[in-house]
Amino acid sequence: MRENGEPRVTVIIPNYNGLSFMEPCMEALGKQRCRDFDILVVDNGSTDGSGQWLRERGIPAIFLETNTGFSGAVNAGIRAAKTPYVLLLNNDTEPEPDFVGELLRTISRSKKIFAVSSKMVQLFHRDLMDSAGDMYSVLGWAYQRGVGQSSRGFNRPREVFSACAGAAIYRREVFEIIGYFDEKHFAYLEDMDICYRAKIFGYHNLYCPTAVVFHVGSGTSGSKYNSFKVKLAARNGIYLNYKNMPWPQLAVNSLPLALGILVKYGFFKKLGFEKEYAEGIREGFATMKTCRKVAFKEEHLSNYLAIQWELMTGTALYVYEFSKRQLKKVCKRSL
Repeated sequence: MRENGEPRVTVIIPNYNGLSFMEPCMEALGKQRCRDFDILVVDNGSTDGSGQWLRERGIPAIFLETNTGFSGAVNAGIRAAKTPYVLLLNNDTEPEPDFVGELLRTISRSKKIFAVSSKMVQLFHRDLMDSAGDMYSVLGWAYQRGVGQSSRGFNRPREVFSACAGAAIYRREVFEIIGYFDEKHFAYLEDMDICYRAKIFGYHNLYCPTAVVFHVGSGTSGSKYNSFKVKLAARNGIYLNYKNMPWPQLAVNSLPLALGILVKYGFFKKLGFEKEYAEGIREGFATMKTCRKVAFKEEHLSNYLAIQWELMTGTALYVYEFSKRQLKKVCKRSL
């Protein structure tokens, strides 16, 4: 039911040449038990007929002339929304019927909740997780909690470092306090950045296991690793730390961050993307001062200390989950 006849949520779907995904996504939204939402598609200058498809069906949309990236598209949608909450949803998703209602129920619990991440399950491997919220580590590595593990698990709500913006709800008024998605990111780690800022200001990000959505993954970029993604994510990782960590925290974390860069370089060298990764790192350091750094305020000191603890525990969680995945691979080979 809608309060006073007005929707409480705007579902914002950024789209760039995603025509093949649009119909199943819209069908799934049409089956939602909670009807307390409007839909707004933000088309990023698509050339695959997406615009015509949207117009023919009368789906509310904003049509941008050029590809402004994920950040630019969702910012346009958030600014156009009039509802208390905005729900960002990738076009390559199919949410289950209780998806919107469960996210809305969770974020409504407290005004100190900024974002709620859903239980994202791999569309073509429904026995496997895609994300149970995103985490961050003192090594400067962002990662999807639970990725590749059994989707039968991860059924407990908990606080996470960041919501995955591929399927998450946000309290709209908070953007006016902490700022919007950073359009310098274009794509990748922009959701980690916005949730990091929210945590500095004392807000919380949660994981809701009862809001289930099936996700293709890399529907726009085309693959898990490619030259574009590797370079952009490497650059944005530098931006993320520079903007959100005060100088003393950067100094404390400088060695683990440097170690994280070296280990990742070795990882991408094995995949043949070491050049792109190095270029992204160089660009990040060369242009990071063009980013707007979060001003340090003494009143946020306890939040910074809590974040530092999360970065350390996030590293331990990454090692644990990585070890589980490696053990699983070894067991499969031995069978």
